[in-house]
Amino acid sequence: MLLFRFLFKDAFRSLITPAGRTFLWLLLAYGGRKRFTRQSVRFGRHQFEVPDALSFVWQYKEIYADELYFFPAPGPRPVILDCGANIGMSVTYFREKYPQARIIAFEADPVIGQILRQNLETNRVADVEIVNKAVWTDDRGVSFGSEAADSSSIFSKEAKNVIPSVRLRDYLLREPQIDLLKIDIEGAETAVLEDCRDALGNVERLFVEFHSYIGHPQTLAVVMQILESAGFRYYLDTAQHRRRPPFTDFRYSGNDVMDLQLNIHAWRLR
Repeated sequence: MLLFRFLFKDAFRSLITPAGRTFLWLLLAYGGRKRFTRQSVRFGRHQFEVPDALSFVWQYKEIYADELYFFPAPGPRPVILDCGANIGMSVTYFREKYPQARIIAFEADPVIGQILRQNLETNRVADVEIVNKAVWTDDRGVSFGSEAADSSSIFSKEAKNVIPSVRLRDYLLREPQIDLLKIDIEGAETAVLEDCRDALGNVERLFVEFHSYIGHPQTLAVVMQILESAGFRYYLDTAQHRRRPPFTDFRYSGNDVMDLQLNIHAWRLR
């Protein structure tokens, strides 16, 4: 059994839970579909429109099988700010886990924002405030490149347009307590956190997906200093799976624009 678990660690972890087994089924059913083609998919009782089937499968693994965003709610109505809600899978998860939660979902990409709204309506995920604008350091708009699936960003190599934005700091200061602040905004996280440096005191738990883009300064130390000065403890986990040693190939595996991606969980000790 120990040898099996070592040799087939990921498969073993998936097989021992219902959500893990669903992930393996989704991988078989949709993993081979044509990339970056809009289509309808199903999981459990849900039906989702997705811009890319394989990205959807990995989102399911992170959100439902790995439960990347789970937290012990302090009461029946936790406040959740989901920055980078994408097609709505994280919002759907939050509503199932915390039925009475107050959820604000931000999505920068105009097209993905429409899919997000459609998926929440189709799956009857109600009472969610949807903000189809970029989370940024001001409300004057930001240059943004739309790409397929979940890789649109301010660092995109695609043609960019100025899209509407909101200042996250303003939202943080309106709330007496934020039970979870999720930030997955494809490279804008450092600038946004710097702008929110003095507004994090009412945030109990913070998830940041950190991105380091090739050709741009690495700012992980800045993010960690912000978290430490705001009184957070933290845990870092890399989402990348390298096929070659880092000194040989600096790129994030399978990605020609990033050289590092990290999941950062931060929390307060009360």
